[in-house]
Amino acid sequence: MQNTLEPDVLVIGGGPAGSTAAALLARQGRQVTLVEKESHPRFHIGESLLPRNLDILERLGVLEAVRGIGVHKPGAEFVSDRTGRSCAFPFALALDRERTHAWQVRRSEFDRLLFANAGRLGATTMERTRVTDIRFAAPGERATVTAEGPEGETLTFRPRYLLDASGRDTFLAGRLKVKTSNKYNNTAASYAHFRNVERRDGELDGYISIHLAEDGWFWLIPLPGDVMSVGFVGNQAAWKGRKGSAQDLFLQRIASSPTVAARMRNAEIASEIYATANYSYRARQGNGQGYLMIGDAYGFVDPMFSTGVLMAMTAGELGAKAAHCWLDDPVRGQRLADRTNRELARAMDRISWLIYRVNDPVMRSLFMAPKNTLWMRDGIINMLAGNLRGSWRAAVPILSFKAVYHTFSALHRVGLGPKMPEEGPPPALVPAE
Repeated sequence: MQNTLEPDVLVIGGGPAGSTAAALLARQGRQVTLVEKESHPRFHIGESLLPRNLDILERLGVLEAVRGIGVHKPGAEFVSDRTGRSCAFPFALALDRERTHAWQVRRSEFDRLLFANAGRLGATTMERTRVTDIRFAAPGERATVTAEGPEGETLTFRPRYLLDASGRDTFLAGRLKVKTSNKYNNTAASYAHFRNVERRDGELDGYISIHLAEDGWFWLIPLPGDVMSVGFVGNQAAWKGRKGSAQDLFLQRIASSPTVAARMRNAEIASEIYATANYSYRARQGNGQGYLMIGDAYGFVDPMFSTGVLMAMTAGELGAKAAHCWLDDPVRGQRLADRTNRELARAMDRISWLIYRVNDPVMRSLFMAPKNTLWMRDGIINMLAGNLRGSWRAAVPILSFKAVYHTFSALHRVGLGPKMPEEGPPPALVPAE
């Protein structure tokens, strides 16, 4: 029990970031306690993995287990409500083609698998344990972390190092008052699971579908057992002035999208309908003496390109390295913690550049008619596959795409550019006879 309450590393949060970090640290012989406020399995979104996830899953030893619970995902499809057109982005065309597929998974099963794997590798895992407070100590001394256990009892942990993987609860960032919201990406999301939703077949079998709608976008993610995860992410205009329950508002949004409504004619709700604020944020300072924030506890961006789980697990790997090093050499460990936050911030910046412009008609038009001049299309696919940490091969294609976007945007603003196919509202729905 002493090792549980006085571990080398206490990891707050049993999602992908925390479970990844705990598993890797335990495998290196560290005494790790992993605490999760809920019980697995629990509902969560972020069900679409990316090809770059597969390397991490293999290093964790769970690649085949995840294959067994997933739907094969060879790419992403974008669909326009404005034009009705569809455009496929197969991962096989990415610049980096070491991994050309991923899987779509129920997060309840996926997260439970990762959490159990951390325990299998030697971490002490505790569910229904909510961390409530922390008192930092002088350099070289252990912090005191207070939690509420499954029966309401008070637990006191005194770890040598703390990894905050508390997700959007942002345990440390909130208490340290270092959390900064991004006013340019203030959205809200509504989502649920459905049955009897029309699935893609043929070459698009298994693809995630991103439907570009008015004032936002939908995801349609095929899951095992004829279940489809459907969600809408909208800006303030999408929700302003609308009244009704979460279910009423969500179903109204579905009905307002010609392309989504067509696929959901016979759909049946198979879960609760959830709604959440979806604003982006980041911690101004993500680490300090004896602690590091990883995953959504450090920063969050709009989930449009399915980067959430990949960034969380990448942060888990980097955080484990930083913590492992800090336990032996605090100075070098601090440098690794700084590097972890910098790498995650750069990755969020790379993908955010696209996300913040997703409702722009110029950006939508370029996405729906991609050109591969200077490998621009393949460079975008490379990002969609999860290659977010930068590479020399992707630099020219991405810079070229940005130059084309900015050029067309400038012409568009002064009325000199060609008419964009994605301009204007979508065509009205025609009731079925």
